[in-house]
Amino acid sequence: MLSTKFSGEIIMRNKHLGLNEFKFLLKAAVSSGIGEQTYAPRMVFHGREACPTYGDGILEMEEFFHDSIDKLLKRNKISPSEIDVIVVNISMLATMPSMAARIINYYKLREDIKVYNLTGMGCSASLISLNIVENIFKNEKNKVALVVTSESLSPNWYSGNDRSMILSNCLFRSGGCAILLTNKLSLKNKAMFKLKQLVRVHHGAKDESYHSCAQREDNQGNTGFHLDKTLPKAASLALVDNLKQIAPLILPIRELLRYTIAIFMKKMNWSSTKGGPKPMINFKTGVDHICLHTGGKAVIDGVGANLNLSEYDLEPARMTLHRFGNTSASSLWYVLGYMEAKKRLKKGDKMLMISFGAGFKCNSCLWEVLRDLDDGNVWKDCIDNYPPNTLVNPFLEKFGWLHDEDPDTFTIPDDYVIS
Repeated sequence: MLSTKFSGEIIMRNKHLGLNEFKFLLKAAVSSGIGEQTYAPRMVFHGREACPTYGDGILEMEEFFHDSIDKLLKRNKISPSEIDVIVVNISMLATMPSMAARIINYYKLREDIKVYNLTGMGCSASLISLNIVENIFKNEKNKVALVVTSESLSPNWYSGNDRSMILSNCLFRSGGCAILLTNKLSLKNKAMFKLKQLVRVHHGAKDESYHSCAQREDNQGNTGFHLDKTLPKAASLALVDNLKQIAPLILPIRELLRYTIAIFMKKMNWSSTKGGPKPMINFKTGVDHICLHTGGKAVIDGVGANLNLSEYDLEPARMTLHRFGNTSASSLWYVLGYMEAKKRLKKGDKMLMISFGAGFKCNSCLWEVLRDLDDGNVWKDCIDNYPPNTLVNPFLEKFGWLHDEDPDTFTIPDDYVIS
């Protein structure tokens, strides 16, 4: 768990950073929306983030696999031999044998299991995995699928000084989720949700979108994840194109007609509010809950503004970002867990999931809640503390003195000198 003080130690033991970079990171951390209870991989606590090993990445993933999959199978009384399909998505760690193969070996899954191991799909990989299972279920009946989604930070912790790449250290954190999907009628009573619609949009043909976020090396050869200034624009364009496709599938006809008429009147200058705001479609007419990817405070704010969402709608994403950070493709399931722990999800409710990922992609899907849900899940030890009175983290209070330092005379205080 990354405290404010330890985060400062990590930053200040990076020999490539100076006072200007420290000030930049302080500003980023203060406005990140991330709290003091997020998680980082073990090698960071061992002081080896600048020189991770191949084994660090594997250890990080296997610890998560064994914990989450064991709990999932036990809770649902499913034997490993009952699994027909496995889909694993970890974007920035490719191993041989694959991570999916490691799970198959550990749990001794059947020889005829269908196996899919995804890399490079980014934060939107969860819904891509769902889409794979959805397509299999269309052609094969009475199947059980295991989807495992996570990200390996161990080999991807950035130790250089490129500002577009050190931002990822402020945002991405360790986490993951394991999910069971089935089209077996005999398991219907155990199901929590039913997948109703799924839409994927890919803007990889647009150069600006394609380059907006990518894994790369800096000028000194340090590998990291680049977040470009064009990222908000790329996300907005992908979101609009995705919503254009999914809106007719999930919204009532009356809302679609209202919006169409409002747009037409605006174009013809027939509206009584000439020069006023552009008409907005109301997704809450067909959706009870919005489950947003915790891509960062700016992403949550942007989607909230585009969809005219209330703070109540955005609360699960904001609280997840604060408690767990951006856990990449698994972040959606932490947001969903918050809704469940807060007892928001009732039988018959509709929930829209929206995710973004490198490429650039925007994927969305609609779930129907099949029964009232109130499990504390991963939030059970802290849900009563959320939402807190303030989301302001203590970074400015702890490190605000950096603003008064002179670049010519600055030295790292003894408290942060790592021997």
